[in-house]
Amino acid sequence: MVSAMAQGKGQKDILSRLSDAGEEALSRVAGSQATSRVLEGVGGMRERLDDVQRKVRGLDELEKRVAKLEKRVEELSKAKPASTPRTRSATTKRTTASSRSTPRKKPSS
Repeated sequence: MVSAMAQGKGQKDILSRLSDAGEEALSRVAGSQATSRVLEGVGGMRERLDDVQRKVRGLDELEKRVAKLEKRVEELSKAKPASTPRTRSATTKRTTASSRSTPRKKPSS
């Protein structure tokens, strides 16, 4: 019985030493400059991720606006009949001719 008890106590002692060593190693890692730089980088990445999410939300709104505008343009283009190019009317030609201040002289032969 004594040997089983001593063995259990020895095992607890080894486990507690391992636990202490693990805690010490973790505290060293947490206190190191490299860990600080990594955590700063993670903070910067979080800010970038937030910026990207904001921009993506903005893109969704823009896509909705573009879709509405495309639909409106399509409706307006269907509503208008096809127009033909206009030609100058006779009144335009007369106005141009009558607006001259001096009449043309016939060339003498």
